[in-house]
Amino acid sequence: MASGGPQLIALDVDGTLLDTGTPISRRLVAAVRAAVVAGAHVVVTTGRTLLTTRPVLTELGLREGHALCSNGAVQIDVARGEPVAIQSFDPAPAITALRALFPAMIFAVEKVGIGTWATGAGPGEYSLGEYLLVDHQLLSSEPTPRLNGWWPDGSLEEMLRALRSLRVPGASWVHGEFGPWVTVSRQGVSKGWALEQLRIALGVPGEATLAIGDGYNDREMLRWAAHSVAMANAPADVRDLADEVTGHVLEDGVATVLERWFR
Repeated sequence: MASGGPQLIALDVDGTLLDTGTPISRRLVAAVRAAVVAGAHVVVTTGRTLLTTRPVLTELGLREGHALCSNGAVQIDVARGEPVAIQSFDPAPAITALRALFPAMIFAVEKVGIGTWATGAGPGEYSLGEYLLVDHQLLSSEPTPRLNGWWPDGSLEEMLRALRSLRVPGASWVHGEFGPWVTVSRQGVSKGWALEQLRIALGVPGEATLAIGDGYNDREMLRWAAHSVAMANAPADVRDLADEVTGHVLEDGVATVLERWFR
């Protein structure tokens, strides 16, 4: 890869491509475009939903290829903006188990391409698509690729201690960096898992893969890549996983890496 450059490039969004709520820099858009022109597969790989990923793809100028949303549970055909694979699970057991640990937890499930069903309002919710308030029974009634939980009365540290006892067959979870958030998905589904399926389908050699991220939901992706890069703004234990650390998201850290191979 040092001579030919990466052929499959996985890029997280929030905290990596952009600081949430701000536009992507012109320098970074140019670096991504140069990678695409050179023939690399640039794959936006995010915890965002399909609806909130589409504007990022447009901003980057990506018009074809693949994107992975909902921490790898939803694969998008970029040209059509539609899902081609969805890894769903039954959220009911997880909701029951989490309610036992956190009675005040607010839950939300993704309705792919439609919006969100939730039991209440949490901070940082995106406004794209339908946002329907429902009870726990209706929330649990249909499969989903992603269940989010927000514990408004607790701290991240308290939540992590309680989650040590969480056991939900058929499901796995990851916590957020900046508050008492937990995201549950089908067991084994992660950004790294989805990228490996895509790598095989595209016929890209394992040694020609690059991943750049900043969050706890990026850990499997960083372990997967032949060369992994963490943002300077990532938590210390995420930075420790990576082969290198690039600049802060506000310093165009992703562009700094891509410009080694693509200009």
